Amino acid sequence: MNEVPSLGARGGGWVVIQFALMAAILVVWILGPRWPSAASWPLIVVGPALALTGVMIAVAAGRVLGSGLTPYPRPPRSGLLIEGGPYRIVRHPFYAGGTLFLAGLSVAFSPAALALTAGLAVVWALKAQVEERFLRAAYPEYGDYCERTRYRLLPYVY
Repeated sequence: MNEVPSLGARGGGWVVIQFALMAAILVVWILGPRWPSAASWPLIVVGPALALTGVMIAVAAGRVLGSGLTPYPRPPRSGLLIEGGPYRIVRHPFYAGGTLFLAGLSVAFSPAALALTAGLAVVWALKAQVEERFLRAAYPEYGDYCERTRYRLLPYVY
């Protein structure tokens, strides 16, 4: 299996890609295209519920990480290996929560934004692989954590 490239010493290329996709999603939310009117009313209910769930997961993950939260795949030198809170369930709950948030709003606003969100989810899955290489190098106990917490983003799936 080929190794996912780091895209810079700290993984800065991944940060650029993710923020570019997030900006594109925002533009499509504003400019459309919109869902057909027959489908829009149930999506306006389901979408915000998914988005709210995603926000709660991302906020919980961010609070547990504290000052260790960074957009870069390489952890900060002063960072600690976090295994509690949502990190007991998946190894990258911030990405999972962000994906749910963006998917929820995309479900409410635009099918094109939902497609871009799917692309961002793929980017985050690849970025998580790069991040895990950095985490293994920074924290010798990371391998044991991975054995205890088997899934990266979605329990029982990935």
